[in-house]
Amino acid sequence: MIEVKLWAGLRPLADNQSVVRVEARTIREMLRKLEERYPGLAAPIRGQVAVAVDGVIYRDDWSRELPEGAEVMLMRRLAGG
Repeated sequence: MIEVKLWAGLRPLADNQSVVRVEARTIREMLRKLEERYPGLAAPIRGQVAVAVDGVIYRDDWSRELPEGAEVMLMRRLAGG
């Protein structure tokens, strides 16, 4: 079971929870399960989030495995330039 911390802008879309738990082995599976449970998260997940796993930010590598007990956060994707 993975605990996922949500940035404040996502909380209203997830029943006002700051942390949600999901059973997932990869970032992709975690995001899919979050979308299934909270359909309002689908649009932000598809274009506005980055995922931090133990302090390392992943923007597109959704195949990354999630180790048991990892600190996982959904964050607003930042544009660089």
